[in-house]
Amino acid sequence: MEFETIKLDIADNIATITLNRPERLNAMAPQMADEIGDALDQLDGARCVLISGEGRAFCSGADLAARGAGASISGGQGAHRALSRSYNPLMMKLARLEVPVITAVNGPAAGVGCSLALASDFAVAGKSAYFLQAFVNIGLVPDGGASWMLARLIGKARATEMMMLGEKISGEKAADWGLIYKCVEDDMLIEEARSLAGRLANGPTVSLGLMRQGLAAALESDYASALRTEAENQLIAGDSADAREGGISFLQKRKAEFKGE
Repeated sequence: MEFETIKLDIADNIATITLNRPERLNAMAPQMADEIGDALDQLDGARCVLISGEGRAFCSGADLAARGAGASISGGQGAHRALSRSYNPLMMKLARLEVPVITAVNGPAAGVGCSLALASDFAVAGKSAYFLQAFVNIGLVPDGGASWMLARLIGKARATEMMMLGEKISGEKAADWGLIYKCVEDDMLIEEARSLAGRLANGPTVSLGLMRQGLAAALESDYASALRTEAENQLIAGDSADAREGGISFLQKRKAEFKGE
């Protein structure tokens, strides 16, 4: 499939999705959200997904100039339609993936772009990156799952600060807060993200997928339910070829060679 707003490359078990509207700071029109979702349906056995932005930005938010993309242009009905049909389905598809997701954040990650960056398992930011919930500045409310994610990642007080004050959070502060995995020098961002992607892509894919699903379920369940989910996931992971390889390699005192099966 040909894409107009993103690029997809699959190599070495890693699917790299690059947001490709640098002239618009990778502002996300509904078309881009739909194309990212389509790319996630074409992983062709890739065992890790890496999402980055072309040029000076990761994603500057929803493209308010695009048809039906935002309330400021097309009214509340237009924004609701774009969220329901494009942005929210993308976020749910990311949440349900059975492989790890990394975001390499350069420059701004604003609005729904901030939500996209934080929807990963590992968000790695360059020092020039920043995270911005800009909605209050144009009379809107956070979307793309931001209200759910921020409260769980950094607590109510800091989530309220980001949402109600609408101020930039630098990559370094985001790392200090625990909002993201790591902040690195700008010129090391892609190398760091790809190194991490390579590590995950060569890991036990079945168990990694179960881990991300188990973590998501634990955020919504009580302790007893989490214990039951762990036991059920362990049943699935324990029957995988990678688990058998892990056990054998441990006994043989060698590094495991996982196949993602």
